[in-house]
This record gives sequence, structure tokens and C-alpha cells, in this order.
Amino acid sequence: MTDIRTAALIAATLTTGLSAGLFFVFAYVVMPALGRSDDKAYVQVMQHVNVVILNGWFALTVVGALVFTVLAGVLLLRAGGEVRSAVLPWVATALAFYLVTVVVTIVVHVPLNIDLDAAGPVDEIADIAAVRERFEGRWERWNVVRAAADVAAFGALAWALLQYGRVTNKG
Repeated sequence: MTDIRTAALIAATLTTGLSAGLFFVFAYVVMPALGRSDDKAYVQVMQHVNVVILNGWFALTVVGALVFTVLAGVLLLRAGGEVRSAVLPWVATALAFYLVTVVVTIVVHVPLNIDLDAAGPVDEIADIAAVRERFEGRWERWNVVRAAADVAAFGALAWALLQYGRVTNKG
């Protein structure tokens, strides 16, 4: 059982770290760079991102982080003594932070992305500045929130992994 717990905790930490990195890079690199673009380029690139990002790697990372964190938590619930008391609170904390990431994505980003795509091809949008204005500020503000929550989840899982190593390698 220890090997399965170890694998689940490592997988949760890795996938959450990758997810956090993705949202962090969007918050501090991609979106500020796009912000320097004209309206047409901004909308077109974000429409392309909305299509390209929906792939197996994205699913493995974003969905995997949730699944592996829940799995690690369930497996730790079954653990006894110091393993459970030292590690489970950190996994639960990570799960809470990651759920913020998921909720923000579902409640804010998905609808904004759908609206952006529904505006149509950039060459056919009558008021592209208005489309960008409805999207940009809200999407970017909430992406910072989800990036911060995801980084916090990653930090909690990294600490959980360290604690797990500490309590399982005694003796």
C-alpha cells in the first residue's frame, strides 16, 4: 500500500505542479505579451489557444491533478498513525486550493472562452475591440487567482511529499 500511496502523492504533486506552471506562465508571460498586441491579434491568438489547449496533455495535467490528489487523500485516509496525521492535512489543503482552480476555470474561464469563440472568425467580427474588452480584463484577473491557488496547491503537495518521506523513512 505504501508504494501506491507514494505513487499517488508523486503523481498529484507532478500534475499539480505542471498545472500551476501552465496558469502561472499565462498570468505572467503570455497574457502580458498578448496585451501588447492589437485587438485582432489578441482575439485570434486566444481563439487558437482555446482550440489547441484541449488535448491529452492538458487533460492529464489538469484533470490528473484533481484525480491524483483525491486518490492520494483517500489512500492516506486508510493510513494509520503518523503518516495520516502528518500528511493528510497537507493533501486536504492542496485539494481545497486546487478546487478553487477548478471552480474558477469552470465558472469564469470556460464561459469566457465560449463567448470569445462564439464571436466568430476575427475577420468577421464587427467590433473586435468590444469583444476583447469583454474578455481580457476578467479572464486575466481570474487567471491570476487560479494560478495563485494552483501554486498554493502545489506547495502544499510538495510539503506533503516531504512529510511523507520523513515519516515513512524512519528507522
